[in-house]
Amino acid sequence: MEQNNKRPDIGFVWRITDDVLRDTFKKNEIGEVMLPFVVVRRIDCILAPVNTKVRAAYENFKDKVADDKLDPILRKAAGGLKFYNTSRHTLTSLIDDAKNIGINFDNYLNGFSSEVKEILRNFQFDKVVARLTRNGLLYQMIQAVSALDFSPEKYDNHDMGSVFEELIRISNEQSNETAGEHFTPRDVIRLMSAILFTPDKDDLNRRGIIRTIFDPTCGTGGMVNLGKQFIHEFCDPDTQPTIQTFGQELNEQSYAIAKSEALITGEDARNIRLGNSLSNDQFVSNRFHYIMANPPYGVTWKKDQSFVLNESLDPNGRFSAGTPKISDGQLLFLQHMISKMEPDGARIGVVTNGSPLFTGGAGSGESNIRKWIIENDWLEAIVALPTDLFYNVGIQTYLWFLTNNKSKERKGKVQLIDASSIFHQAKKSLGNKRKDITEADVEQILKLYLDFEENDFCRIYPNNFFGSYQLTICQPKRDAKGNVIEKKGKKEIVKKDTETIAIGTDWKEHFAKEVLPHIDPESWVDISQTRISYEINFSRYFYKHEALRPSTEIASDIRSSEKSIQSLLSQLFN
Repeated sequence: MEQNNKRPDIGFVWRITDDVLRDTFKKNEIGEVMLPFVVVRRIDCILAPVNTKVRAAYENFKDKVADDKLDPILRKAAGGLKFYNTSRHTLTSLIDDAKNIGINFDNYLNGFSSEVKEILRNFQFDKVVARLTRNGLLYQMIQAVSALDFSPEKYDNHDMGSVFEELIRISNEQSNETAGEHFTPRDVIRLMSAILFTPDKDDLNRRGIIRTIFDPTCGTGGMVNLGKQFIHEFCDPDTQPTIQTFGQELNEQSYAIAKSEALITGEDARNIRLGNSLSNDQFVSNRFHYIMANPPYGVTWKKDQSFVLNESLDPNGRFSAGTPKISDGQLLFLQHMISKMEPDGARIGVVTNGSPLFTGGAGSGESNIRKWIIENDWLEAIVALPTDLFYNVGIQTYLWFLTNNKSKERKGKVQLIDASSIFHQAKKSLGNKRKDITEADVEQILKLYLDFEENDFCRIYPNNFFGSYQLTICQPKRDAKGNVIEKKGKKEIVKKDTETIAIGTDWKEHFAKEVLPHIDPESWVDISQTRISYEINFSRYFYKHEALRPSTEIASDIRSSEKSIQSLLSQLFN
């Protein structure tokens, strides 16, 4: 499987900016204009071979059947495409009548099927068109865009996805926004897909089966689309499964792109839905075979607080295991994803920063969520990625893999892979992205996962390794004569301390041997205040001790340095 790292030529963006948009639109507004026009042009190019048949069918049936019966007729006329245009215009034909460009373009847009109209509404395309019209630029813009060839013969779906990706990146660079909030680099998705899907290769390589992929923070849809592409690459052409993709997205512009890409690639565009996954779940009753996501890091969930806290009180709710600090909702999205697992077997891949691994002390929401995940034996593996992989941040990130159907050898265990040093320097930096995970790197990391053997890059621990008890140690208060003071038959407390011990440790023996000899001999453990903590301290598990240099070697270096300094001084003053 070869990874296509070739970036598309999007020089047309700068040409159109210079020729049409400059001085009227600010740099941070270019994307708002270009993205919908590129979508419209792509659709226009795809429809070019079927327009005549669609319009003939429309003229023949428009007054004879109801709209709900007309739609399937027009789809059939469009060769099975899930969209069409009944207008007599195309983008190219519009430029033949400059005088009536506004009326004709409006007629052209109104000729699209309902799915395309919804996409353009979410782009707020009417505002873009109105502004171009007010400034006398609509004809020039349509003329420039109609000169672009986005036909399937020149740009396949993969290439077109790259065009959208690059447009978003440039758009957000111009507006100083974070491109990484909208899409994940392809090399990261490639690695996630390899570990997510490869264990199920034999099961997937069967004609007639249907498998679903879901992304609750789908952005422009790149993750599920590349996941689907990965499955098709490693499956035999004669035994391809049917892969259905689903996604939910909060940002209207990203949603419009994801929906348009689903429409263009033949997916059911109704499976891409708009809304906040935490407080407005659009897939309440759905369960999925594969779930993959890159939820926002360090982003507050305050606006969803009331809804989330209310659902967390429901024992059967998505957030019943606990809620994290209001400043970071990553573990909320992870709980949401777990709630969407197909009961007969599902796999999850999710990108996080380091926070979900260890933030929150014993008894905190974060710790309780980790406890819930690990004790249910869902956590299969975590991969530490290199820094500088994402366009908007240089921090270290992690891939979590969860499943409700672990293999026999993995049951009760968690695999940790330190892939932070497995990368190649990028030939050209893009924002903060200075490193790439090449196909060779993917294969190396995948082998570490599949081999399931401990080495310098891999650690394997039982589930309870990550848990610990936090004991509350109480020391008694004494009077001037040294007698323990009691009140109502209970010893008064002068000091409280905590002691952390691993789960499985005999706490009574530990307290007697390791704690009591060093404090007041009548101290005790308040069992009622015992808290359980779960954390994954990645750096500690992979820490490599470097032995101190022998003192004789250090002394020799010092003597050598002294001789060098004396020699230099002699040369200067003699």
